[in-house]
Amino acid sequence: MFSKLLIANRGEIAVRIIRACKEMGISTVAVFSEADKTALHVSLADESICIGPAAAKDSYLNMASILSAAAVTGAQAIHPGYGLLSENPKFAALCEKCNIVFIGPSSDVIAKMGDKDIARKTMRAAGVPVIPGCDVIDDIKEAKTEADKIGYPLLVKAKAGGGGRGIRLVNSADEFENAFMTASTEALGAFGDGAVYMEKYLSPSKHIEMQILCDKHGNVVCLGERECSIQRKNQKLIEESPSPSITPEIRKKMIDISTKAAKAANYTNAGTIEFLFDTDGNFYFMEMNTRLQVEHTVTEMVTGIDIVKWQIRIASGSKLSFKQEDIKISGHAIECRINSENPRLDFRPSCGKISLLHIPGGPWVRFDTALYQDYVVPPFYDSMIGKLIVHANTRSEAIRKMQAALCELVIEGVEHNSELQMDILSDDEFISGNYFTNFMAKRG
Repeated sequence: MFSKLLIANRGEIAVRIIRACKEMGISTVAVFSEADKTALHVSLADESICIGPAAAKDSYLNMASILSAAAVTGAQAIHPGYGLLSENPKFAALCEKCNIVFIGPSSDVIAKMGDKDIARKTMRAAGVPVIPGCDVIDDIKEAKTEADKIGYPLLVKAKAGGGGRGIRLVNSADEFENAFMTASTEALGAFGDGAVYMEKYLSPSKHIEMQILCDKHGNVVCLGERECSIQRKNQKLIEESPSPSITPEIRKKMIDISTKAAKAANYTNAGTIEFLFDTDGNFYFMEMNTRLQVEHTVTEMVTGIDIVKWQIRIASGSKLSFKQEDIKISGHAIECRINSENPRLDFRPSCGKISLLHIPGGPWVRFDTALYQDYVVPPFYDSMIGKLIVHANTRSEAIRKMQAALCELVIEGVEHNSELQMDILSDDEFISGNYFTNFMAKRG
Protein backbone atom coordinates (compact mmCIF):
# COMPACT_ATOMS: atom_id res chain seq x y z
CA MET A 1 0.00 0.00 0.00
CA PHE A 2 1.10 3.57 -0.66
CA SER A 3 2.45 5.67 2.19
CA LYS A 4 1.87 9.01 0.45
CA LEU A 5 -0.60 10.05 -2.26
CA LEU A 6 -1.05 13.31 -4.18
CA ILE A 7 -4.53 14.51 -5.15
CA ALA A 8 -4.48 16.23 -8.53
CA ASN A 9 -7.82 17.94 -8.09
CA ARG A 10 -9.76 20.45 -6.00
CA GLY A 11 -13.15 21.00 -4.36
CA GLU A 12 -15.35 18.30 -2.89
CA ILE A 13 -13.68 15.40 -4.70
CA ALA A 14 -10.25 16.37 -3.32
CA VAL A 15 -11.79 16.43 0.17
CA ARG A 16 -13.45 13.07 -0.48
CA ILE A 17 -10.15 11.45 -1.48
CA ILE A 18 -8.25 12.96 1.46
CA ARG A 19 -10.83 11.54 3.89
CA ALA A 20 -10.48 8.07 2.35
CA CYS A 21 -6.69 8.29 2.62
CA LYS A 22 -6.87 9.35 6.28
CA GLU A 23 -8.97 6.28 7.06
CA MET A 24 -6.44 4.10 5.23
CA GLY A 25 -3.42 5.61 7.00
CA ILE A 26 -2.05 7.23 3.84
CA SER A 27 -0.41 10.68 3.97
CA THR A 28 -1.81 13.18 1.49
CA VAL A 29 -0.45 16.00 -0.65
CA ALA A 30 -2.84 18.68 -1.92
CA VAL A 31 -2.05 20.83 -4.91
CA PHE A 32 -3.77 24.18 -5.29
CA SER A 33 -3.96 27.28 -7.44
CA GLU A 34 -3.40 30.78 -6.12
CA ALA A 35 -7.20 31.21 -6.05
CA ASP A 36 -7.57 28.10 -3.87
CA LYS A 37 -5.04 28.88 -1.16
CA THR A 38 -7.82 28.98 1.47
CA ALA A 39 -9.66 25.94 0.08
CA LEU A 40 -10.71 23.15 2.44
CA HIS A 41 -8.68 20.43 0.71
CA VAL A 42 -5.53 22.48 1.28
CA SER A 43 -6.01 22.60 5.05
CA LEU A 44 -7.11 18.96 5.36
CA ALA A 45 -4.10 17.48 3.54
CA ASP A 46 -0.85 16.65 5.35
CA GLU A 47 1.12 18.73 2.84
CA SER A 48 0.14 21.27 0.20
CA ILE A 49 1.88 22.88 -2.76
CA CYS A 50 0.81 25.82 -4.92
CA ILE A 51 1.06 24.83 -8.58
CA GLY A 52 0.17 28.04 -10.40
CA PRO A 53 -2.24 30.92 -11.02
CA ALA A 54 -6.03 30.74 -10.81
CA ALA A 55 -6.72 29.60 -14.37
CA ALA A 56 -7.03 25.81 -14.53
CA LYS A 57 -4.78 25.64 -17.58
CA ASP A 58 -1.98 27.18 -15.53
CA SER A 59 -2.54 25.08 -12.39
CA TYR A 60 -4.79 22.03 -12.24
CA LEU A 61 -4.08 21.20 -15.89
CA ASN A 62 -0.36 21.94 -15.59
CA MET A 63 1.06 18.42 -15.81
CA ALA A 64 4.68 19.46 -15.21
CA SER A 65 3.80 21.35 -12.02
CA ILE A 66 1.74 18.47 -10.64
CA LEU A 67 4.40 15.87 -11.39
CA SER A 68 7.05 18.13 -9.88
CA ALA A 69 4.95 18.43 -6.72
CA ALA A 70 4.70 14.65 -6.54
CA ALA A 71 8.45 14.26 -6.99
CA VAL A 72 9.36 16.93 -4.41
CA THR A 73 7.04 15.48 -1.76
CA GLY A 74 7.84 11.84 -2.48
CA ALA A 75 4.26 10.91 -3.38
CA GLN A 76 4.10 7.38 -4.76
CA ALA A 77 0.74 7.76 -6.46
CA ILE A 78 -1.57 10.41 -7.92
CA HIS A 79 -5.34 10.32 -7.68
CA PRO A 80 -6.84 12.53 -10.43
CA GLY A 81 -10.42 12.58 -9.10
CA TYR A 82 -12.84 13.39 -11.92
CA GLY A 83 -12.66 16.05 -14.63
CA LEU A 84 -9.41 17.99 -15.17
CA LEU A 85 -6.66 15.40 -15.94
CA SER A 86 -8.59 12.29 -14.91
CA GLU A 87 -9.13 11.05 -18.48
CA ASN A 88 -5.99 12.51 -20.04
CA PRO A 89 -3.89 9.66 -21.49
CA LYS A 90 -0.83 11.91 -21.80
CA PHE A 91 -0.88 12.64 -18.07
CA ALA A 92 -1.34 8.97 -17.20
CA ALA A 93 1.57 8.10 -19.50
CA LEU A 94 3.79 10.74 -17.87
CA CYS A 95 2.97 9.31 -14.45
CA GLU A 96 3.99 5.88 -15.72
CA LYS A 97 7.22 7.31 -17.14
CA CYS A 98 8.02 9.00 -13.81
CA ASN A 99 7.32 5.76 -11.88
CA ILE A 100 4.37 7.36 -10.12
CA VAL A 101 1.23 5.23 -9.92
CA PHE A 102 -1.73 6.80 -11.70
CA ILE A 103 -4.86 5.73 -9.85
CA GLY A 104 -6.94 4.66 -12.80
CA PRO A 105 -6.55 2.51 -15.90
CA SER A 106 -3.43 2.52 -18.07
CA SER A 107 -2.76 5.37 -20.47
CA ASP A 108 -3.39 3.01 -23.41
CA VAL A 109 -6.84 2.08 -22.13
CA ILE A 110 -7.74 5.72 -21.43
CA ALA A 111 -6.71 6.64 -24.98
CA LYS A 112 -8.64 3.76 -26.51
CA MET A 113 -11.85 4.36 -24.57
CA GLY A 114 -11.55 8.15 -24.90
CA ASP A 115 -11.61 7.74 -28.66
CA LYS A 116 -15.34 7.21 -29.11
CA ASP A 117 -14.85 5.69 -32.56
CA ILE A 118 -12.38 3.07 -31.30
CA ALA A 119 -14.52 2.47 -28.21
CA ARG A 120 -17.59 1.72 -30.36
CA LYS A 121 -15.60 -0.65 -32.56
CA THR A 122 -14.13 -2.41 -29.51
CA MET A 123 -17.56 -2.90 -27.95
CA ARG A 124 -19.12 -4.01 -31.22
CA ALA A 125 -16.39 -6.63 -31.68
CA ALA A 126 -17.02 -7.88 -28.13
CA GLY A 127 -20.74 -8.35 -28.78
CA VAL A 128 -21.83 -5.31 -26.79
CA PRO A 129 -24.88 -3.64 -28.40
CA VAL A 130 -24.07 -0.18 -29.78
CA ILE A 131 -26.36 2.57 -31.05
CA PRO A 132 -26.92 2.33 -34.83
CA GLY A 133 -24.76 4.88 -36.64
CA CYS A 134 -21.54 5.32 -38.56
CA ASP A 135 -17.85 5.57 -37.71
CA VAL A 136 -15.77 8.76 -37.89
CA ILE A 137 -16.36 10.67 -41.09
CA ASP A 138 -14.89 13.99 -42.31
CA ASP A 139 -16.26 14.47 -45.83
CA ILE A 140 -19.47 16.50 -45.69
CA LYS A 141 -20.97 14.90 -48.81
CA GLU A 142 -20.25 11.40 -47.57
CA ALA A 143 -21.57 12.41 -44.15
CA LYS A 144 -24.88 13.53 -45.69
CA THR A 145 -25.20 10.18 -47.44
CA GLU A 146 -24.56 8.31 -44.19
CA ALA A 147 -27.03 10.57 -42.38
CA ASP A 148 -29.75 9.64 -44.86
CA LYS A 149 -29.00 5.95 -44.21
CA ILE A 150 -29.18 6.40 -40.43
CA GLY A 151 -32.32 8.52 -40.65
CA TYR A 152 -33.37 11.62 -38.75
CA PRO A 153 -33.30 12.64 -36.00
CA LEU A 154 -29.64 11.82 -35.37
CA LEU A 155 -26.72 13.02 -33.27
CA VAL A 156 -23.41 14.35 -34.52
CA LYS A 157 -20.88 13.54 -31.76
CA ALA A 158 -17.24 14.39 -31.18
CA LYS A 159 -14.85 11.44 -31.36
CA ALA A 160 -12.93 12.85 -28.37
CA GLY A 161 -15.98 14.34 -26.66
CA GLY A 162 -17.03 14.57 -23.06
CA GLY A 163 -19.10 16.68 -20.71
CA GLY A 164 -21.80 17.18 -23.33
CA ARG A 165 -19.56 19.18 -25.66
CA GLY A 166 -19.18 18.47 -29.36
CA ILE A 167 -22.73 17.06 -29.63
CA ARG A 168 -25.45 18.33 -31.95
CA LEU A 169 -28.98 17.06 -32.46
CA VAL A 170 -30.06 17.12 -36.12
CA ASN A 171 -33.79 16.83 -36.76
CA SER A 172 -33.77 17.11 -40.55
CA ALA A 173 -31.51 17.19 -43.59
CA ASP A 174 -31.86 21.00 -43.76
CA GLU A 175 -30.08 21.31 -40.41
CA PHE A 176 -27.37 18.78 -41.10
CA GLU A 177 -24.50 20.73 -42.62
CA ASN A 178 -24.55 23.52 -40.03
CA ALA A 179 -24.81 21.05 -37.13
CA PHE A 180 -22.02 18.87 -38.52
CA MET A 181 -19.62 21.80 -38.93
CA THR A 182 -20.55 23.36 -35.56
CA ALA A 183 -20.00 20.09 -33.67
CA SER A 184 -16.64 19.59 -35.37
CA THR A 185 -15.50 23.16 -34.64
CA GLU A 186 -16.58 22.92 -31.00
CA ALA A 187 -14.80 19.57 -30.62
CA LEU A 188 -11.62 20.97 -32.12
CA GLY A 189 -11.65 23.89 -29.69
CA ALA A 190 -12.53 21.78 -26.63
CA PHE A 191 -10.48 18.64 -27.27
CA GLY A 192 -7.98 19.52 -30.01
CA ASP A 193 -9.68 16.98 -32.28
CA GLY A 194 -12.47 17.95 -34.68
CA ALA A 195 -13.32 14.40 -35.77
CA VAL A 196 -17.00 13.47 -35.40
CA TYR A 197 -19.22 10.45 -35.95
CA MET A 198 -22.99 10.00 -36.10
CA GLU A 199 -25.56 7.84 -34.41
CA LYS A 200 -29.31 7.46 -34.36
CA TYR A 201 -31.07 9.73 -31.86
CA LEU A 202 -33.06 7.46 -29.58
CA SER A 203 -35.93 9.30 -27.93
CA PRO A 204 -37.46 8.92 -25.50
CA SER A 205 -34.65 7.10 -23.74
CA LYS A 206 -33.00 6.82 -20.36
CA HIS A 207 -29.35 7.32 -19.44
CA ILE A 208 -28.26 4.30 -17.41
CA GLU A 209 -24.69 3.72 -16.26
CA MET A 210 -23.10 0.65 -14.74
CA GLN A 211 -20.33 0.94 -12.13
CA ILE A 212 -17.48 -1.53 -12.47
CA LEU A 213 -14.39 -2.36 -10.42
CA CYS A 214 -11.58 -4.34 -12.06
CA ASP A 215 -8.41 -5.41 -10.32
CA LYS A 216 -5.04 -6.28 -11.89
CA HIS A 217 -5.67 -10.00 -11.42
CA GLY A 218 -8.48 -10.32 -13.94
CA ASN A 219 -11.37 -9.95 -11.52
CA VAL A 220 -14.30 -7.79 -12.65
CA VAL A 221 -17.29 -6.88 -10.49
CA CYS A 222 -20.26 -4.70 -11.46
CA LEU A 223 -21.86 -2.75 -8.62
CA GLY A 224 -25.17 -2.23 -10.39
CA GLU A 225 -26.72 0.70 -12.20
CA ARG A 226 -27.33 4.39 -11.70
CA GLU A 227 -30.20 6.30 -13.30
CA CYS A 228 -28.82 9.57 -14.72
CA SER A 229 -31.62 10.80 -16.97
CA ILE A 230 -32.29 14.13 -15.24
CA GLN A 231 -29.95 16.32 -17.27
CA ARG A 232 -29.71 19.87 -18.50
CA LYS A 233 -27.74 20.28 -21.73
CA ASN A 234 -26.19 16.84 -21.19
CA GLN A 235 -25.08 17.77 -17.66
CA LYS A 236 -26.53 15.57 -14.91
CA LEU A 237 -28.56 17.14 -12.10
CA ILE A 238 -30.00 14.19 -10.17
CA GLU A 239 -28.84 10.57 -10.03
CA GLU A 240 -30.37 7.60 -8.27
CA SER A 241 -29.69 3.92 -7.66
CA PRO A 242 -31.20 1.55 -8.44
CA SER A 243 -33.05 2.78 -11.53
CA PRO A 244 -36.83 2.72 -11.12
CA SER A 245 -37.10 1.28 -14.65
CA ILE A 246 -34.65 -1.62 -14.55
CA THR A 247 -36.10 -5.05 -13.75
CA PRO A 248 -33.97 -7.75 -12.10
CA GLU A 249 -33.83 -9.59 -15.42
CA ILE A 250 -32.60 -6.55 -17.36
CA ARG A 251 -30.15 -5.70 -14.57
CA LYS A 252 -28.63 -9.18 -14.88
CA LYS A 253 -28.21 -8.70 -18.64
CA MET A 254 -26.66 -5.26 -18.21
CA ILE A 255 -24.25 -6.55 -15.56
CA ASP A 256 -23.19 -9.41 -17.84
CA ILE A 257 -22.71 -7.04 -20.81
CA SER A 258 -20.81 -4.50 -18.69
CA THR A 259 -18.48 -7.20 -17.42
CA LYS A 260 -17.89 -8.31 -21.00
CA ALA A 261 -17.20 -4.70 -22.04
CA ALA A 262 -14.66 -4.20 -19.23
CA LYS A 263 -12.81 -7.37 -20.16
CA ALA A 264 -12.81 -6.40 -23.85
CA ALA A 265 -11.18 -3.09 -22.92
CA ASN A 266 -8.61 -4.83 -20.69
CA TYR A 267 -9.78 -2.47 -17.98
CA THR A 268 -8.43 -1.96 -14.47
CA ASN A 269 -9.61 0.20 -11.56
CA ALA A 270 -13.02 1.94 -11.30
CA GLY A 271 -14.93 2.78 -14.46
CA THR A 272 -18.41 3.31 -15.79
CA ILE A 273 -20.17 1.83 -18.82
CA GLU A 274 -22.87 4.21 -20.05
CA PHE A 275 -25.95 3.00 -21.92
CA LEU A 276 -29.05 4.43 -23.54
CA PHE A 277 -32.13 2.47 -22.50
CA ASP A 278 -35.23 2.68 -24.73
CA THR A 279 -38.91 2.17 -24.00
CA ASP A 280 -38.80 -1.40 -25.33
CA GLY A 281 -36.21 -2.47 -22.76
CA ASN A 282 -33.27 -2.43 -25.20
CA PHE A 283 -29.97 -0.90 -24.14
CA TYR A 284 -27.06 0.38 -26.22
CA PHE A 285 -23.48 1.26 -25.34
CA MET A 286 -22.75 5.00 -25.45
CA GLU A 287 -19.30 5.37 -23.93
CA MET A 288 -16.98 4.33 -21.14
CA ASN A 289 -15.86 6.78 -18.48
CA THR A 290 -12.35 5.80 -17.43
CA ARG A 291 -12.46 7.51 -14.05
CA LEU A 292 -14.42 8.03 -10.88
CA GLN A 293 -17.86 9.53 -11.51
CA VAL A 294 -19.37 12.45 -9.62
CA GLU A 295 -22.33 10.23 -8.76
CA HIS A 296 -20.33 7.29 -7.39
CA THR A 297 -21.86 8.19 -4.03
CA VAL A 298 -25.28 6.64 -4.70
CA THR A 299 -23.65 3.31 -5.57
CA GLU A 300 -21.67 3.47 -2.32
CA MET A 301 -24.88 4.07 -0.38
CA VAL A 302 -26.75 1.06 -1.80
CA THR A 303 -23.82 -1.39 -1.84
CA GLY A 304 -21.82 -0.34 1.23
CA ILE A 305 -18.64 -0.38 -0.87
CA ASP A 306 -16.23 2.56 -0.68
CA ILE A 307 -15.29 3.03 -4.33
CA VAL A 308 -12.50 5.55 -3.68
CA LYS A 309 -10.77 3.22 -1.23
CA TRP A 310 -11.00 0.39 -3.73
CA GLN A 311 -9.51 2.58 -6.44
CA ILE A 312 -6.48 3.06 -4.22
CA ARG A 313 -6.28 -0.61 -3.22
CA ILE A 314 -6.53 -1.79 -6.82
CA ALA A 315 -3.83 0.66 -7.93
CA SER A 316 -1.54 -0.72 -5.22
CA GLY A 317 -2.04 -4.27 -6.55
CA SER A 318 -4.69 -5.61 -4.17
CA LYS A 319 -7.29 -8.14 -5.28
CA LEU A 320 -10.99 -7.44 -4.95
CA SER A 321 -12.18 -9.09 -1.74
CA PHE A 322 -15.68 -9.75 -3.11
CA LYS A 323 -17.23 -11.46 -6.13
CA GLN A 324 -20.22 -10.58 -8.28
CA GLU A 325 -22.54 -12.80 -6.25
CA ASP A 326 -21.57 -10.90 -3.09
CA ILE A 327 -23.01 -7.61 -4.40
CA LYS A 328 -26.41 -6.86 -2.87
CA ILE A 329 -28.37 -3.69 -3.59
CA SER A 330 -29.95 -2.44 -0.38
CA GLY A 331 -32.60 0.28 -0.38
CA HIS A 332 -32.55 3.35 -2.58
CA ALA A 333 -30.20 6.35 -2.87
CA ILE A 334 -30.59 9.73 -4.57
CA GLU A 335 -28.02 12.46 -5.24
CA CYS A 336 -28.74 16.10 -6.04
CA ARG A 337 -25.92 18.22 -7.44
CA ILE A 338 -25.85 21.63 -5.80
CA ASN A 339 -24.49 24.19 -8.25
CA SER A 340 -23.64 27.84 -7.63
CA GLU A 341 -25.83 29.23 -10.39
CA ASN A 342 -29.15 31.02 -10.80
CA PRO A 343 -31.76 28.91 -12.64
CA ARG A 344 -34.06 31.97 -12.89
CA LEU A 345 -31.40 33.87 -14.87
CA ASP A 346 -30.55 31.22 -17.45
CA PHE A 347 -28.33 29.40 -14.95
CA ARG A 348 -25.90 32.28 -14.66
CA PRO A 349 -22.88 31.21 -12.55
CA SER A 350 -22.61 32.71 -9.08
CA CYS A 351 -19.59 33.30 -6.87
CA GLY A 352 -18.91 35.09 -3.60
CA LYS A 353 -18.44 34.67 0.14
CA ILE A 354 -20.47 32.07 2.04
CA SER A 355 -22.14 34.20 4.68
CA LEU A 356 -24.22 31.41 6.22
CA LEU A 357 -23.93 27.65 5.86
CA HIS A 358 -26.10 24.97 7.42
CA ILE A 359 -25.62 21.37 6.28
CA PRO A 360 -28.53 18.95 6.79
CA GLY A 361 -27.99 15.87 8.91
CA GLY A 362 -29.78 12.84 10.25
CA PRO A 363 -29.53 9.12 9.48
CA TRP A 364 -28.25 8.33 5.99
CA VAL A 365 -27.93 11.94 4.85
CA ARG A 366 -24.59 12.89 3.30
CA PHE A 367 -23.34 16.21 1.93
CA ASP A 368 -20.06 16.03 0.04
CA THR A 369 -18.68 19.55 -0.22
CA ALA A 370 -15.65 21.77 0.24
CA LEU A 371 -17.72 24.69 1.55
CA TYR A 372 -17.26 26.22 4.99
CA GLN A 373 -18.41 29.41 6.71
CA ASP A 374 -16.80 32.49 5.11
CA TYR A 375 -15.29 30.49 2.24
CA VAL A 376 -15.18 32.47 -0.98
CA VAL A 377 -16.45 30.54 -4.01
CA PRO A 378 -14.07 31.50 -6.85
CA PRO A 379 -15.30 32.27 -10.38
CA PHE A 380 -12.70 30.17 -12.19
CA TYR A 381 -13.96 26.61 -11.89
CA ASP A 382 -16.94 24.29 -12.24
CA SER A 383 -20.14 25.52 -10.61
CA MET A 384 -20.81 22.41 -8.52
CA ILE A 385 -20.30 23.27 -4.84
CA GLY A 386 -21.75 20.18 -3.24
CA LYS A 387 -23.56 16.87 -3.61
CA LEU A 388 -26.48 16.04 -1.34
CA ILE A 389 -27.05 12.30 -1.02
CA VAL A 390 -29.67 10.36 0.90
CA HIS A 391 -30.46 6.69 1.42
CA ALA A 392 -33.70 5.03 2.51
CA ASN A 393 -35.43 1.65 2.36
CA THR A 394 -37.63 2.56 -0.60
CA ARG A 395 -37.56 5.09 -3.45
CA SER A 396 -40.58 6.99 -2.11
CA GLU A 397 -38.90 7.29 1.28
CA ALA A 398 -35.68 8.44 -0.37
CA ILE A 399 -37.55 11.17 -2.26
CA ARG A 400 -39.15 12.43 0.96
CA LYS A 401 -35.82 12.29 2.77
CA MET A 402 -34.16 14.31 -0.01
CA GLN A 403 -36.96 16.89 0.06
CA ALA A 404 -36.49 17.26 3.82
CA ALA A 405 -32.71 17.58 3.42
CA LEU A 406 -33.05 20.22 0.70
CA CYS A 407 -35.41 22.19 2.93
CA GLU A 408 -32.79 22.13 5.67
CA LEU A 409 -29.84 23.03 3.44
CA VAL A 410 -28.87 26.70 3.82
CA ILE A 411 -26.19 28.30 1.66
CA GLU A 412 -26.20 32.09 1.71
CA GLY A 413 -23.79 34.33 -0.18
CA VAL A 414 -24.15 32.64 -3.57
CA GLU A 415 -27.12 31.73 -5.72
CA HIS A 416 -27.70 27.99 -6.06
CA ASN A 417 -30.11 25.48 -7.56
CA SER A 418 -31.63 23.76 -4.53
CA GLU A 419 -35.11 25.17 -5.29
CA LEU A 420 -34.91 23.72 -8.81
CA GLN A 421 -33.95 20.36 -7.33
CA MET A 422 -36.96 20.53 -5.03
CA ASP A 423 -39.23 21.30 -8.01
CA ILE A 424 -37.89 18.27 -9.89
CA LEU A 425 -38.40 15.96 -6.92
CA SER A 426 -42.01 17.16 -6.61
CA ASP A 427 -42.79 16.60 -10.29
CA ASP A 428 -45.29 13.79 -10.92
CA GLU A 429 -43.22 12.44 -13.79
CA PHE A 430 -40.13 12.16 -11.61
CA ILE A 431 -42.11 10.62 -8.76
CA SER A 432 -43.49 7.99 -11.15
CA GLY A 433 -39.94 7.01 -12.16
CA ASN A 434 -41.05 7.00 -15.79
CA TYR A 435 -38.91 9.95 -16.88
CA PHE A 436 -36.39 10.29 -19.71
CA THR A 437 -33.42 12.42 -20.76
CA ASN A 438 -35.81 15.01 -22.26
CA PHE A 439 -37.29 15.74 -18.81
CA MET A 440 -35.62 19.14 -18.39
CA ALA A 441 -36.13 20.16 -22.02
CA LYS A 442 -39.88 19.63 -21.65
CA ARG A 443 -39.91 21.90 -18.61
CA GLY A 444 -38.56 24.75 -20.75
